[in-house]
Amino acid sequence: MDDDVNDMHGMDDMDGEAPPDGEDFDLDLLEEELRRAAAVLDPVPAELQQMAVDAFALHDLEARLAELTFDSVVDAIPIRGAADPPRMLTFHAGGVTVDVELTAHGLMGQVLPPQSARIEVLTGPHPGDPLTTDDMGRFTHDRPPTGPFALRLRTGEGVLVTDWLTV
Repeated sequence: MDDDVNDMHGMDDMDGEAPPDGEDFDLDLLEEELRRAAAVLDPVPAELQQMAVDAFALHDLEARLAELTFDSVVDAIPIRGAADPPRMLTFHAGGVTVDVELTAHGLMGQVLPPQSARIEVLTGPHPGDPLTTDDMGRFTHDRPPTGPFALRLRTGEGVLVTDWLTV
């Protein structure tokens, strides 16, 4: 049967070599056929494809990573009697610190040293509405992030992106 398939495509004696002169062989068409076969026989899982789209959408070549240096879920001592304490986060990148408080009602934070910045709450491939800091470097967002999130800050010194966290 393999010989029949090879004969149909004129490749029975080629052994992977280039087609002889005079025969047209469209590599783009072959690539497209192979892509279709792979999509049917071995499709990319939807979760993996979504993660790839999310990662590409957040790719920022000029951005510096603001590393998480404090997370109250991990680093703080629990407060007795506090039913739903806010989550406190601190990020550092170079000389810039970003303090964030997460509550059930949203998030608020401050950029230190105080400076003007445009901030985006990233929760997927599309950033949310941009936030701006006030004169003290403070910002608020009235919706708490759901699922994984990061912050992208655009300051006079450049772009910072925080580590990704889950709520």
